[in-house]
Amino acid sequence: MLRVENLCKSFGGVVATSDVTIEFPTGSLSAVIGPNGAGKTTFFNLISGALPPSSGRILLDGVNIVGQSSSDIVRLGIGRAFQVAKLFKTLTVEQSLRGALMSPLGKSLQLHGSFPLSATRDRAHQVMEQLGLQSKADVVSGNLSHGDQKLLDIALALVLDPKVLLLDEPVAGMGPEEREQMIETVYDLWQKGGLTVVLIEHDMEIVFRISQHIHVLSYGKVLAQGSAEEIRNNPAVIEAYLGTPQETHA
Repeated sequence: MLRVENLCKSFGGVVATSDVTIEFPTGSLSAVIGPNGAGKTTFFNLISGALPPSSGRILLDGVNIVGQSSSDIVRLGIGRAFQVAKLFKTLTVEQSLRGALMSPLGKSLQLHGSFPLSATRDRAHQVMEQLGLQSKADVVSGNLSHGDQKLLDIALALVLDPKVLLLDEPVAGMGPEEREQMIETVYDLWQKGGLTVVLIEHDMEIVFRISQHIHVLSYGKVLAQGSAEEIRNNPAVIEAYLGTPQETHA
């Protein structure tokens, strides 16, 4: 289980995250939503170790991970995919995944030639199959379509077998067909993989369709938490973010 308690983050006099307490049960699929500037990406940065909190705790299976490095947090079981995919642009899909597998083993990433440790090939192909990337194994990452780059970014997090998968706007920049394929992939990963999935997403149709729990941030604070139905009909959320039914975010 992932739980944040009284999490705060300030940048000088600007409070980005204020006394946030949220629990993500093991095996759940949750969404974090809110208007631009609500503190959603900062929230992910705090959980993943990219930023240190000003105060508060981040508990993974009851252990406080505040103060751990980003790489140590990955080893402990938190993986993250980004709104803008962070890839090894000159490596093929398979090389990228095998390189990610080697990194926690203390091996240096080889930009040319083959990677050692044959076990990494099996795991890389397993994840490529999960995400529909097996036919792209030998394609250089920088040459992939936008949708496939987003899939590879998820694969890079998934290949290390995380307990918790953080997805920052997984369908950003996609057309309707790619968006539908991506969300089906995410939902399938969650159903079959036993993962705790937390996503930031602006597409409310997707959020309401797949999320078990929704957490709404506004000005760095928790505005509301609940089921899709509870959030959809919450007056404070409607006023701060969703708008009237005619104005609801697409």
